[in-house]
Amino acid sequence: MGNQGRADMTTPAEIETMIARIALRDRRAFAALYDATSAKLFGVCLRVLKNRGEAEDTLQEVFLRIWAKADSYAVTGHSPMTWLITIARNLSIDRLRSRQARMSGQGDGGDLLEQVPDSNPGPEATTIARSEQARMNACMEELPQDRAEAVRGAYLEGDNYQTLAERHGVPLNTMRTWLRRSLQKLKECLTR
Repeated sequence: MGNQGRADMTTPAEIETMIARIALRDRRAFAALYDATSAKLFGVCLRVLKNRGEAEDTLQEVFLRIWAKADSYAVTGHSPMTWLITIARNLSIDRLRSRQARMSGQGDGGDLLEQVPDSNPGPEATTIARSEQARMNACMEELPQDRAEAVRGAYLEGDNYQTLAERHGVPLNTMRTWLRRSLQKLKECLTR
């Protein structure tokens, strides 16, 4: 399944960039995201479904969903892998519920649904998110306080450049420079 371990070598910033490019229908970014994450996402599907064939089919559905929903991904400071793993896990759970309903001969799955794990992020996704959040927080602390506040405003709170420039009392072009340089420093920090 793709390049084993590639997701571990790809930074969250690179994955977020791929997702943003996929939202613009960039097929090369889609192929790169598949190469970088398919092994890990296949593992998520396989753990839930415990059937290789169904996990492979579900993985295809996962990437179709990513292609269709990339524009709904929002940079929140959490790992983009958490978003991808959640998609894989939820689609796997949906398939498992459907399989169990068919096997029981019931339309709604009856008591078998109680055996299906809930659709909240699992321990793996939660651990990855915490680890990535801790790394991001440590990198944000390396920025001057005003730069870190500007980055949070722009990328977590959705403030536009003009609003941030006014809030920090700097010209618009200065704010753009702050954000560009701060993102570059964050990227360098996250790749260490």
